[in-house]
Parts: sequence; C-alpha cells; structure tokens
Amino acid sequence: MTIQDAQGATAPAAPAVHLRTVTFAHPDAVALNDRVQLEYAERYGDEGDVTFLDPSMFEPPRGLYVIAYDENGTPLATGGWRSMDADGEGYSDGDAELKRMYVTPEARGLGLARRILAVLEQDARDAGRTRMVLETGTKQPEAISLYTSTGYTPAPSKFGHYRFDDLSLCYEKPL
Repeated sequence: MTIQDAQGATAPAAPAVHLRTVTFAHPDAVALNDRVQLEYAERYGDEGDVTFLDPSMFEPPRGLYVIAYDENGTPLATGGWRSMDADGEGYSDGDAELKRMYVTPEARGLGLARRILAVLEQDARDAGRTRMVLETGTKQPEAISLYTSTGYTPAPSKFGHYRFDDLSLCYEKPL
C-alpha cells in the first residue's frame, strides 16, 4: 500500500520518493531500526534504545509504520506510531506515541521526516488518538528542531521507558 502525503504537509516534496505502509518486522524496517540503534549508540555511548517494541503495536488501527523509498526501492526514512493509554509509565488515555523516526544520512535535508510525521499524525488522529507524544534525547538536536518546529511542546511530565533519564526529553502535541 502506498500512502499519499497528508494534507497540510509544509515540507517541500522530495522528488521520486514515496511512502509505504509496512510491518514493523519488515526487513527494511528491521534494517533501518538497526541503523538508528547504531546512531543512538554513537551519540549516547550505550546500547541504543532498549524500549520493548512488539511489532503488533504498529498494526492498524492501533498504530502504523511507514518507510520512505526512492525510485529504486531504496529505503530512506522511517517512523511509526503506537497507541498508548494510561499506565504506570506516565501515558494518558488517547495517546499515540511516535517511535523510530529516522532518516538515513544520505537522505537528510529532503523533508522526509516532516512528510512521515504529517502522515503519522493524520493516521493517529483518524484512529481517534487525541495526543501525539514522543521521547527524544538531548544529543539529538535535529529531532528537537523538527518537533518544536512542527508544534510539539515539552510535556508537563515525562513518560515512557526513559522517563527517569536526565538525557531524555518528552514532547507532546494535541491531535
């Protein structure tokens, strides 16, 4: 299945790039997730993000996982959302959590993260979710810039696996 850009996307369209819904266990998703984990390890000097992610968490209608491909079928960027509700980790009923947003170094600057983010936000909204939340880190200034420039604000309290980590930042945006 190919996804069209969400209405209102403000980033310029990258030529010959299309977004496709895939499973979290898809080989391209696994490969991109391995790459983002390596980047986390390089930036933070540890094993990367150890948040447990079951592939079924990203299956519609309770989630979605998307990959951007170039005209040759090369995966360039990825991201997903999963439904989260009130629990002991600080989430609220109606939350959609953004996970594994990543753009390969060679595709950065093409607006792919903004395109994927717009699609994920619209899909979560259509699924009845009321707030998009995310965790990022202090050593990811590109991510912080993306999120703050698209309407995300610091969450009033931290949530998720890294809620007690000083390097963790939590953001939210009403859907």
